[in-house]
Amino acid sequence: MTTQPSAGDSSSTNETRPGGPAGLDGLIPAVYDELREIARRQLSAREPGNTLNTTGLVHEAYLKLADRHRVTWRDRAHFIALASVVMRHVLVDRARARLAEKRDGHRQRVTLDTELVPAEDQPEAMLQLNDAIERLAVAEPRLARVVDCRFFGGMTDDQIAEALEVTRRTVQRDWVKARMLLRRALSA
Repeated sequence: MTTQPSAGDSSSTNETRPGGPAGLDGLIPAVYDELREIARRQLSAREPGNTLNTTGLVHEAYLKLADRHRVTWRDRAHFIALASVVMRHVLVDRARARLAEKRDGHRQRVTLDTELVPAEDQPEAMLQLNDAIERLAVAEPRLARVVDCRFFGGMTDDQIAEALEVTRRTVQRDWVKARMLLRRALSA
């Protein structure tokens, strides 16, 4: 798993203090509702009765973050961006496991719509999207981070700009370019 938002130095309040695993326990209560909202958005396309719920996704992401000893963040926005990436990885891991169970899966076309994350019953779509994002991250790392923050994290342009330390206009241009590149990759 890659944790693409990089660490930085910044002084901040208790709510947004930089940190790693030691500071995670102090930050989680402050951002828990926001993380649940991100998870709710990511899981909204799922069919009722599937096994992963909002709380489960947040808790699995927390466990992955707590297990990563080298992960640090600058502030609240940077942490939310990082948590969005981790939640995507949790969903991708679950999709891989489901696909491994099926072994007879067929490729499904994926569209890049900010309101629709592939559902748990569409593991092929989630893996296809993840592969496209991973290829994008190799060529254009910042574009992939913008996709993670916006598509998976539901962050606004201003929040992404703060997390990535770029301008709002840069985020908007990156989003347009990333969508174009991902559409090409998904339609190939």
